[in-house]
Amino acid sequence: MPQNSDKRKALGRGLEALLPARPAPEPVALEASQAAPGGQPLEIPVGDIDRNPFQTRTRFDEALLAELTASVAASGVIQPIVVRPLPDGRYQLITGERRLLASRNAGKTTIPAIIRLASDSQTMEMTIVENLQRADLNPMEQARAYHRLSQEFKLTQEQMAQRTGKERASVANFLRLLRLPEAVQLSVEAGELSFGHARTLLALESPEQILSAAQKVRSLSMSVRQTESYIQGLLHPEERSGKSEKQPPPQDPNVREAEVRLQRSLGLKVKIEDVRGRGRVIIEYARLEDFDHILSALGQVDEALNQ
Repeated sequence: MPQNSDKRKALGRGLEALLPARPAPEPVALEASQAAPGGQPLEIPVGDIDRNPFQTRTRFDEALLAELTASVAASGVIQPIVVRPLPDGRYQLITGERRLLASRNAGKTTIPAIIRLASDSQTMEMTIVENLQRADLNPMEQARAYHRLSQEFKLTQEQMAQRTGKERASVANFLRLLRLPEAVQLSVEAGELSFGHARTLLALESPEQILSAAQKVRSLSMSVRQTESYIQGLLHPEERSGKSEKQPPPQDPNVREAEVRLQRSLGLKVKIEDVRGRGRVIIEYARLEDFDHILSALGQVDEALNQ
């Protein structure tokens, strides 16, 4: 069976399966009362658990947290959290921050937890990967999480895709969000702009253009499709000027759709010139990172054709 298939299956077996090759950290002595046979959860005092310093999540949906708090108050915590022991007898959270917060809000004195011996680097990686496998992380949190995996663990986009069960193109698109001006990143993080809006805005060349366009998209509450049309108008103003004495023939709707799809996929200026089935595709880029992204995308197409 192919190696990639094995890695994909590992995702269903929990976070430990993601890090099979990591050496075990220096052992930390546990009291007999702290250890449970077979990794069974123990009831640990909520007050003895410190927050995870490697947490990439910065926002929690207050309504969803309130729902979870009510559930914990009524039925307790169903899925144990994961912690690691500290030298001073306390514990540090690895995964399960929402469950821990809900337990505290519900007035619980203890919480079921599984104890794991883990180094700082293992804890950080497990935290980031666990968060990326969740569906409620906002786009900027995901982008920063991928960036940390890239910078601090030197993982390639392909390796990050395998560890999180995502497509490589998706990883690349999230990383590109970090090129947005800070004000636009904050709008994405606050939910004022979606991932689709942000990726479309990246087709513009300068931070000033992106910021100006983002302000208009927000003020007019544009949909993603409306934003795509608006950005196309900025990229190809001659198509809307109506000042040319000789208007070009109308573009085939299928060609136009392909042009928009390429634009959205690459986040770069794309123009398709087609005359009765013959023509050319023009992809413009302003920096080497964009050129590398184009080569990466073309490489994925070549791999798909050769499979």
